[in-house]
Amino acid sequence: MSLLLPSIVPIVFLILAVMVITSAIKIVPQGYEYTVERFGRYTRTLKPGMTLLTPFVEAIGRKVNMMEQVLDVPQQEVITKDNVTVQVDAIVFIQVIDAANAVYRVANLTNAIGQLSMTNLRTVVGSMALDDVLSQRESINTRLLTAIDAATEPWGVKATRIEIKDLSPPPDITNAMARQMKAERERRAVIIEAEGDKQAAITRAEGAKQSAVLQAEGRKEAASRDAEARERLAEAEANATASVSAAIAKGDVNAINYFIAQKYVEAFGKLAESPNQKTVIVPAEMSSLVGSLAGIGALVRTALNDSPATPPAAPPAPRPPRSTGGVVVPPTTT
Repeated sequence: MSLLLPSIVPIVFLILAVMVITSAIKIVPQGYEYTVERFGRYTRTLKPGMTLLTPFVEAIGRKVNMMEQVLDVPQQEVITKDNVTVQVDAIVFIQVIDAANAVYRVANLTNAIGQLSMTNLRTVVGSMALDDVLSQRESINTRLLTAIDAATEPWGVKATRIEIKDLSPPPDITNAMARQMKAERERRAVIIEAEGDKQAAITRAEGAKQSAVLQAEGRKEAASRDAEARERLAEAEANATASVSAAIAKGDVNAINYFIAQKYVEAFGKLAESPNQKTVIVPAEMSSLVGSLAGIGALVRTALNDSPATPPAAPPAPRPPRSTGGVVVPPTTT
């Protein structure tokens, strides 16, 4: 026994040295913080890295996760402002800012935040009507985030986000909402179709208006041109009448004969060209017509004598006699 004692003592001292070193040197991983307690009392917080502690005096109290965490809020039934029961659940994103407050101010941090989220969720949803709850999820999230963040600040926790995960009305309410949505969409479709018919009618009316305006402009332009043509024709008639009157005043009877013969021939031509005229009656006093034509020939000869000499033109070929209404009209020669 006395021989074994000297060999055991070094081993014991080696074991004690390892225990002292192990208890004195602490390595904190990234994303965590450790609290240090001296005889059970909190003294300081260890940051990520290696730190030396006083052996047998200081010890690690709590290991706190400083990374962002996700907590599920259990599904619960909430009665809305208009007495409709809905199933609501959510998720909460939190991050510990102060490790000492997170472990020494609240016993169970995750359970406390979960219960706090459930109560605030019932409060916020219960103060809103069903339509607002379904359409204003962003507003619900904002209100919940403000309330929970203010409540968890003394615990050294920051609530970063809160999201409504599921919101389910009862089946009968869902069916009623589906029918309401269908009726609303049908109403919008009818309104849009009516608006389209209205625009089409307006467009057609505008087209008819433009067409009527253009037609009126065309008639106006045509009437203006017709009036201008009649004015020029009347001016030409007036000039011809003035010339004939001047010739008569000078004692030239051939001019009046020419004028009368021209009108006579024009009237007779219009009578012959009538599409409803089956029989053309030739006046019996053909001698007056022949005399008029003779007067026209005299006028032409007078004009030729007064004008410079030109080579004589070939005499026109005699026209064959034509029958009009059973009376043969002989060809005329000048």
